[in-house]
Amino acid sequence: MIHYRFADKEIDALLKHLTIIMDTREKSSMHIIEYFKQKDIPMKLQKLDTGDYSFMIPSNEDTQKLGITRDLYFNSYVERKNSVDEICGNLQKDTQQAFINELIRSQGSKFVIFVEDPHFDRNLAQGNYRSRYDPKALRGRLDSLQAKYNFEIRPVEKDMMGHVILHRFLYQARYYLKNGVF
Repeated sequence: MIHYRFADKEIDALLKHLTIIMDTREKSSMHIIEYFKQKDIPMKLQKLDTGDYSFMIPSNEDTQKLGITRDLYFNSYVERKNSVDEICGNLQKDTQQAFINELIRSQGSKFVIFVEDPHFDRNLAQGNYRSRYDPKALRGRLDSLQAKYNFEIRPVEKDMMGHVILHRFLYQARYYLKNGVF
């Protein structure tokens, strides 16, 4: 396997072409799309098997000069949830297997669930959600899933979601390009 390490100037040039991939099934995402439009971040709609968002650097005239002769996809994904209620819904008996399958598919990648609730931990601990799921049991279930499938859950304010997704991917790409990890 060949590993390329790029210089800082080359990385800066490549990152100007970073493109956010949004899953075609992603819903209620206008606030995120608007953020990317305001920042002139290219987006691509594509079916993702894991998560709602990922990123790539396309091969084009500029990137080919730096050795990117075909589209470069990164193994990093963001799943967006709108609340504790949505996570509880994913853990119901009839929908739990689909959620577990997504976690299984995420193995070997960088995977994070961003929850659009800045008070996620407090709401979880105090049972501020519609499900009858006991708060201790729900916390235990989520913590054990995170340990087993090696992912993280992070609360994010809704109006910051686009910013957080973009910067997560920008700095992951920077790291990967600098260290030849892709």
